[in-house]
Amino acid sequence: MSGTAGSSGMPLSQDEAVRPCDPAFQHGVVVGFDGSLSSERALAYAVGMARRSQCGLVIVHVANRLPATVWAGCEPPVFVDLPDHRTEVIGLELACADFLSGVPWILVERGGDICHEIEEVGREYAADAIVVGSTHGLLGKIFGSVSGRLARRANRPVIVIP
Repeated sequence: MSGTAGSSGMPLSQDEAVRPCDPAFQHGVVVGFDGSLSSERALAYAVGMARRSQCGLVIVHVANRLPATVWAGCEPPVFVDLPDHRTEVIGLELACADFLSGVPWILVERGGDICHEIEEVGREYAADAIVVGSTHGLLGKIFGSVSGRLARRANRPVIVIP
């Protein structure tokens, strides 16, 4: 079965993600993916893990939602979430990726704290493992890396790919 991002080829909504229609995604592998080099390595590892385990792959993209202030005359400001269209681009790139053939997969988009959302998807799908890329850079050193925070708080094995 080749992978698709839902029956329409687009990312599943949060409601669809809670109840996957295919049992192949229960007890599968969850992988965080944002298109970065470290997340590409994590995805490659997760694909191999899903193949060896003969299970489904749940690819999670936690979208950046940028709060914007909207002023309407003298009214107090309203905060609006601006959607991150990167998930659509990622979905299209993954749909064309040859290395995902032969592995059932779905792409789930979430918004919010990366660690919380990846762990939540892992819980919803009763994942056997979560795979993430390591975080490098100044922000990771200041605020703590996503992989480190996830490894400390997750209730399932977390595999960090350098």
